[in-house]
Amino acid sequence: MTKLLVLYYSRNGSVAEMARHIAHGIESVADCQAVIRTVPAVSTTCESIESDIPDSGPPFATHDDLISCDGLALGSPTRFGNMAAPMKYFIDSTSDIWASGDLAGKPATVFSSTASIHGGQETTLLSMMLPLLHHGMLMLGIPYTESGLWAHEGGGTPYGATHVAGSNNELPISENEKTLCIFIGKRLAEVSSKLKSN
Repeated sequence: MTKLLVLYYSRNGSVAEMARHIAHGIESVADCQAVIRTVPAVSTTCESIESDIPDSGPPFATHDDLISCDGLALGSPTRFGNMAAPMKYFIDSTSDIWASGDLAGKPATVFSSTASIHGGQETTLLSMMLPLLHHGMLMLGIPYTESGLWAHEGGGTPYGATHVAGSNNELPISENEKTLCIFIGKRLAEVSSKLKSN
């Protein structure tokens, strides 16, 4: 079984929904399993974090989840063109995994949601790629053979799946955005499975 970690932080639910569509794409590939995890919110006044057990939703990620995965989909909402602080906080804690090289050679993809179409989707995706490249991961994007990248509304970039949520988070994930999430999940699973079998 090829195990793919879908790790995300979501404040208003859009990134969590994208994670579920990506997991659906992963599990459409034979012998591939999606493991969905999230990270706790970080206090803005000190370094305290939430309890180890979330009140609802998927469990919080551990370093073992990263070490044991065969591939990774990493998602975060945009914060001023960057990944959200809770995701950065978690990634910054993985220097032990970097030192051991446990993620080197594993495929990864990134996904994000913003309030507006020019809200920093692509820079957020790039900000999430940087630590994954330092870990030695192999980045997967969305090729322009996917017709959804040519859409004139909503999200979707060659750097990864995106969603435009609207200023009040009022816009649901469009069919095109959903299709791109499923596509990148399936692509991640297929590439991870092939690498694992070799």
